[in-house]
Amino acid sequence: MPFLKSTPTDLRFDLQLISSWVESESTVLGLGCGEGELLHHLKISKNARCTGIEIDESKVSKCVEKGLTVIQGDISEEMEDYADKTFDYVILSQTLQQIYDPAVIIRSMLRIGHKGIVSFPNFSHWVNRFQLLLTGKAPVSSQLPYQWHNTPNIRVITIKDFRKYAREVGFHILQEVAINTDNNDKSGRRIRFLTNLRATYGIFLIGG
Repeated sequence: MPFLKSTPTDLRFDLQLISSWVESESTVLGLGCGEGELLHHLKISKNARCTGIEIDESKVSKCVEKGLTVIQGDISEEMEDYADKTFDYVILSQTLQQIYDPAVIIRSMLRIGHKGIVSFPNFSHWVNRFQLLLTGKAPVSSQLPYQWHNTPNIRVITIKDFRKYAREVGFHILQEVAINTDNNDKSGRRIRFLTNLRATYGIFLIGG
């Protein structure tokens, strides 16, 4: 399948796919929502009622400029304030690798949301493997652009790891897609064969 062109919103390819899973008129919580690109898109295109949690004050300001309701704070603490099943979807996009206790976060997501969506860079992509084999150094790529000493990522995750983790922790993978993106992540394609080797990102729809 050829690379797909980005939409007129210029939304990242992985976020386009996440958006396609969210039903219209849904309630959505974005964890580590950054500058609110996905939430804003869902608000405009799906008439979703969106809330976000983001720790970076400057990014929160960008969200507010977009007309979004976003709380500044730590996601593990802020989620405790929500009642069970407050949201239709709780989205953790490209943040799992930065979390100290993933099990606590995922259980909280599925407590306050009917469904969760989790995405992360796939560390076992062949480019990362080849770099490590060839150079003996920690891989650097478009999806993992940091050096080992300044990266915000405290974990390395692969698609196979996440599937195994779901079984161990006890949540269900309702749907999944593996993708390979271009250098700026604006376009990409679905990967259906040798996903753990060929995909740059994994995206999972999960339930309790």
